[in-house]
Amino acid sequence: MANQKGGVAKTTTVASLGAAFAEMGKRVLLIDLDAQACLTFSLGVDPDTVAVSINEVLIGQAGIRDAIVECADGVHLVPSVIDLAGAEAQLLGRPGREFVLRTILEEVESDYDIVLLDCSPSLGVLTLAALTAARGLLIPMPCEMLSHRGVGQLLDTVRDVTRLLNPKLEVIGVLPTLFDGRSAHSQAVLADVGERYGLPVIEPPIPKTIRFAEAPAVGRSILTTSKSSKGARAYRAAAKSLAGRIWGA
Repeated sequence: MANQKGGVAKTTTVASLGAAFAEMGKRVLLIDLDAQACLTFSLGVDPDTVAVSINEVLIGQAGIRDAIVECADGVHLVPSVIDLAGAEAQLLGRPGREFVLRTILEEVESDYDIVLLDCSPSLGVLTLAALTAARGLLIPMPCEMLSHRGVGQLLDTVRDVTRLLNPKLEVIGVLPTLFDGRSAHSQAVLADVGERYGLPVIEPPIPKTIRFAEAPAVGRSILTTSKSSKGARAYRAAAKSLAGRIWGA
């Protein structure tokens, strides 16, 4: 999941889709690549108590298996810590830095059916490494006109990555988030998204609901804290749609 604009529900999407895939019986690994560690906190892991994180893995101080923790929603997590902000600077001088994450993930690839990468809100070294490692990119985007800004830049970066670093990278599509079905503006933006960028739009759009804000407080996803809410139902439906593309099921 990548979008250099903040506040687009990337972390919520990673946590919720991860939980939905786990409900399907899939083996799921989530990677928190944001120094703010929001995904880590959202899944009930205190970043201040993490002994081994993605930071130590990326700079070569630990193996990825040493960093994996099991979370309550049936997913595994490689947590993040604030020190990850310094890892980006350390990686800048490393040859082949774009391939560091890909090489790390090859160690555990056979252990999981799917690995979801929660990128930071930037197009820095770690996001570039994530795009180089990934096979698919999903772009969460709120149904607000200002959220269009930056998506074109992200797609320019994706074109460079596929040409130079990762020809297997596919843009899966845009996942509309923070959707207000009562708003004519949201409806107009939703109708415009696919046409503007020529990308598939993953259905259904993810609605605005306070339930998303409540879930991280107990370290679980909305699929557990509010199983029958419209947000949980939307993410289950989106996961089912994506599963058809990923596994043909």
